[in-house]
Amino acid sequence: MSRPPFPPYTLETARVKVRKAEDAWNTRDPDAVALAYTEDTVWRNRAEFLHGRDEVRAFLQRKWARELDYRLIKEIWACQDNRIAVRFCYEWRDDAGNWYRAYGNENWEFDAAGLMRRRIASINDLAIKESERKFFWPQGRRPDEHPELSDLGL
Repeated sequence: MSRPPFPPYTLETARVKVRKAEDAWNTRDPDAVALAYTEDTVWRNRAEFLHGRDEVRAFLQRKWARELDYRLIKEIWACQDNRIAVRFCYEWRDDAGNWYRAYGNENWEFDAAGLMRRRIASINDLAIKESERKFFWPQGRRPDEHPELSDLGL
């Protein structure tokens, strides 16, 4: 199994990789998203440490059961060889109707087949009012014409 584009990454191929990751996460399909990671992938997500694709899949199932109306934007920060750094922001609500915006940074490392073998994510949540939301596209892929994080001042 492979996931193009493959390392070493240029700025352009890294941008493609980042958008593909954003698109996949916006599906909120844990089975499909988990396939982008190596079988023995290692994650740090906030204070949670995951090992292997099965733990990633279970984590994503829990995440999207709790984070409702999830919409994500990722933006490349830097790339070199088989590594990409991104910043991201996503909005979601809980089952009580409270809205949040999560801000974060991720460091990614890929194998030769373009599968992510390491993901290190630092994330902070901010409670927001529904009137402060900025991500309004229908569930799924962010439309190409929708502003990116820098355009939104985030």
